[in-house]
Amino acid sequence: MDYEAFFAGHLRRLHDEGRYRVFAELERIVGAFPRARLHREGQPPRDVTVWCSNDYLAMGQHPAVIEAMQAAIGAQGSGAGGTRNISGTNTLHAALERELAQLHEKEAALVFTSGYVANETTLQTLGALLPGCELYSDSFNHASMIAGIRHSGAVRKIFRHNDAAHLEELLAAADPACPKIVAFESVYSMDGDISPIGALCDAAHRHGALTYLDEVHAVGMYGARGAGVAERDGVLAKVNIVQGTLAKAFGVVGGYIASTAATVDFVRSCGTGFIFTTSLPPAIAAAALASVRHVSAHPELRVRHQERAATLKRRLAAAGLPVMPSVTHIVPVSVGDAALCKQASDLLLDRHSIYVQPINYPTVPRGTERLRLTPTPLHGDEDMSRLVSALQDVWQTLGLAGGLGRRAAAE
Repeated sequence: MDYEAFFAGHLRRLHDEGRYRVFAELERIVGAFPRARLHREGQPPRDVTVWCSNDYLAMGQHPAVIEAMQAAIGAQGSGAGGTRNISGTNTLHAALERELAQLHEKEAALVFTSGYVANETTLQTLGALLPGCELYSDSFNHASMIAGIRHSGAVRKIFRHNDAAHLEELLAAADPACPKIVAFESVYSMDGDISPIGALCDAAHRHGALTYLDEVHAVGMYGARGAGVAERDGVLAKVNIVQGTLAKAFGVVGGYIASTAATVDFVRSCGTGFIFTTSLPPAIAAAALASVRHVSAHPELRVRHQERAATLKRRLAAAGLPVMPSVTHIVPVSVGDAALCKQASDLLLDRHSIYVQPINYPTVPRGTERLRLTPTPLHGDEDMSRLVSALQDVWQTLGLAGGLGRRAAAE
């Protein structure tokens, strides 16, 4: 086989479809968020405003987080020195896990190197080792959850997105004696909708199933203490296993699960994605610990964040731009075509120094391509005015204002 020709051909098709991913090389500037410095080969660096960061609360540059990381590096050095099983469990890992368990009102927690690894490892381990296990997955679940479910080798069944009645129907048809896990998310990050956590948990528990909730896009941002939508909705106790990330609202990196002591210990003892991975550096754990504590203690961050998202939605709608319905902090603007979505992103960057990454297939279905805006507490009114004006200019340039944009908004 001509491997190089195969790779080149596939990449050429991505280019032709407008789906080839180009990374923006950004230099973050402490104290300047949401501004960053864009680097391009052959061009001098220039400042841009970032509108698509998952650093939702700007904690990645918070002084308390930076100070905690610097202090840990000075005291303990860079790396952890091994896997968690072989010299890589640090006092800071243990402290972080206790903090996360407390946040979610669970007995124990376990930290992974990423949210992806946490999802894949946990679902794979449970699905593979619970005898005859069946895994029930929301049709919009994240790729990491899908990977874990597939790799488990367990029977998998897909229920319609956020449809508790369909889940109930599938569970009722199953063998009552077989182990079951229902896996879903709280906030779906591309559409910005929220699952009916209580109803899904009730359906699962009526049929003896465990519930597995991904709160990646909600931890830190919802609930009185930032434990997520389950806390906000008063259903924390109904969730058997919660999974979250340290890389979004908490501004660092890493993932975790929280559950009963036995469940967490089972995954710790049997999950290959945990056992055979070098643990997070102590400085990362220290920074995450500081961030979790700060965010939990400062609900005004969540209030400001929600206000900024609501304000941006209103301003986009008032300007006639096709902002998609969303009940969360995620603000999608519909384009509906991969090539046009990429062109819109390029024009925003080149003309207006505004960075918004295009969201194309396979992240979203074909025909639903969009720009995904994520306002933060540090995006001011002037930033929003510039963004709205820039989007109007781009929409006019691409002919979206009179055609595709209106169709997408109507849909």
